[in-house]
This record gives sequence, structure tokens and C-alpha cells, in this order.
Amino acid sequence: MSEPQRTLVLIKPDGVRRGLSGQVLARIEAKGYRMVAARLRTADAALLTEHYAEHAGKPFVAPLIAFMSSGPVLALVVEGHRVIEGIRSLCGATDPTTAAPGSIRGDLAADTGAPVLENIIHASDSPESSAREIALWFSSL
Repeated sequence: MSEPQRTLVLIKPDGVRRGLSGQVLARIEAKGYRMVAARLRTADAALLTEHYAEHAGKPFVAPLIAFMSSGPVLALVVEGHRVIEGIRSLCGATDPTTAAPGSIRGDLAADTGAPVLENIIHASDSPESSAREIALWFSSL
């Protein structure tokens, strides 16, 4: 069996504010993944600008940073076999209106009509993004 992967998962301010962190964590653990680090923090603009650096200059970045810094974020490092792909599947489509029932976004996220999708969760999309994002949010790992 191959070495387990690690990925960054963020329960966004809307998920924390709505008290959904426990439900999201339960789904992650029920899938057999293991949390190796967790941190509740309100992210500042500098961290978020670096986190979303690949999107620099796009029109949605400023509203996204404003939303992501609007309240606490629960940052997690999750480990498991094919965890990057698995967590992305658990999340569901980015748009909560079209996310499949049974996915985190399909079941828990609400389309608020806000300029930025408040869709409960972020998950790294590749091993490279995962390594970069974990280093940003958890410098000690």
C-alpha cells in the first residue's frame, strides 16, 4: 500500500458561523481519514492573499478574501490513502446549488446569492497545492 497523503481542509467562516464544523468533521472521519492537525483562527489578508496567489488579479479575489477573513476558519490537515481526491469528492461541486446530494456542499451549503460562493469548505486540489497550503496554515508541519 502506498504512503498516505496529506491535504489541507478549511471549514470556511460560513460553516463555522452556522455550527457545521462537527458535521463536516464527522463526514471526514466516517470516510476513514485521520486529522493530524487542527487550528481555529481568523485569517488575515496577507495569509489569504498568499493562499489564493494563483488567482491574483481575478475579479473574485478581493470579495473572497473579505469573506474568508470575516470570521474564524477551522483549518485541518487530514491524512489518508488518496485523501486529496477523496476529500474533493466529499466536498461536492463548488456551486452549492448544483452540488450532488450526499456531498458536504450539496447537503449543507446554501446559495446566498453573495458575490462569493459561501460553500462551507475548501480542500486542496493537488499534491503540490496541498504541500504549499499546509505550509502556509501550519508552519510547524
